[in-house]
Amino acid sequence: MRDIELLSRRDCLQLGLAGLALGALGPGRSGRAATAGDARPGRILVVLELSGGNDGLNTLVPYGDDAYYRLRPKLGIRRDKLRPIDEHYGFSAGMAGFERLYKDGRLAVIHGCGYDGPSFSHFTSMAYWHTAAPNSGSPYGWIGRLADSLEPEGRPNFIVNIDARQSLAVRSRRHVPVVFDRPDRFQRKGYQQQQWAFTRAADPDKAATPSQRYLREVARSARDASALIRDAWGRYSTPMDYGLVPLDLPKVAALIDAGLPARLYYTSFRNNAFDTHVHQSNLHARLLTYTADAVHAFFADLERIGRADDVTMLIFSEFGRRVPENANLGTDHGTANLMFVAGKPVRGGHYGEAPSLTNLDEGDNLRHTTDFRRVYASVIEGWLQHGNAEGILNGRFAPFDLFA
Repeated sequence: MRDIELLSRRDCLQLGLAGLALGALGPGRSGRAATAGDARPGRILVVLELSGGNDGLNTLVPYGDDAYYRLRPKLGIRRDKLRPIDEHYGFSAGMAGFERLYKDGRLAVIHGCGYDGPSFSHFTSMAYWHTAAPNSGSPYGWIGRLADSLEPEGRPNFIVNIDARQSLAVRSRRHVPVVFDRPDRFQRKGYQQQQWAFTRAADPDKAATPSQRYLREVARSARDASALIRDAWGRYSTPMDYGLVPLDLPKVAALIDAGLPARLYYTSFRNNAFDTHVHQSNLHARLLTYTADAVHAFFADLERIGRADDVTMLIFSEFGRRVPENANLGTDHGTANLMFVAGKPVRGGHYGEAPSLTNLDEGDNLRHTTDFRRVYASVIEGWLQHGNAEGILNGRFAPFDLFA
């Protein structure tokens, strides 16, 4: 069986049997078909990435700090244009969904999140957040390592990544994530003349060698996963209004409602949408409205299907923006930023120390006060109740007490 052990998932993908993004079998698993009936009760974590570097200062505005308006004389948002949540902070005007979640005690705001030696490159900084390994390298994402630790046997359909391609965050040693964009079209791509070959390749009983059997089991699991996704989406219907940009969250709700055994979901506001270098005000306000509408509707949908107690969402961006506005009425790549953790089980409020607006670094950026891995540790230990955060994150990061 050594030849099976030497086959990596990359080998499988290169051979073309694993298809697009899949719910495949982990090493040594049987060819048991993955079905919704496999679902086991468990807490679910949804991660929402705001790609491009969201401007945290104009998301939750520190209107009580005069320095904010001195540094942003044109981009600074006045109190009467905000949704105040206390005497110091107010959400951007279109973020009614976040305001409601916060005032219902279901939204935690974590201030000053970042890391030492920050990168201003989208690609590099996002890789650091994906791997939870700043200024170093890791072949696997933190969600992938979390899955390996939670479920070492590589249980099928444990990670779902909704995107056009797989995120580094979900790359795993033992799990092959289910990755799709359009659930109604989620199947092995190819010409009609190739479909017979794809079907035959998914039959482990026709394997001539152990290596072939492994690859055929991968193909069969991928086929079964795609059928589950299409069926779940076809059955799903909701009266909830997710707004103009649903952020793929209805797809997550559909799979949770169908009882898919996934415990970890990853999705994003894609295509560097939050990279607001020029004429930021109106664009950024719209992006925040889309995000707040979709997130609030998602949690209302979970209430409707009776799963609100089971799900928590972590929201992040790869960096914040520079504190002073630029000459183009936008903001440039910055450092420390807000993170959010939302859901019915969350103990809402402010966490961490807000960075000073008068003690900036030499590049006019915020000095981070919270290592972002503390928030990862908080959801690993506090929400998923898994005791190996230190092993997953390659270090000890004191968690916040975010959960009731």
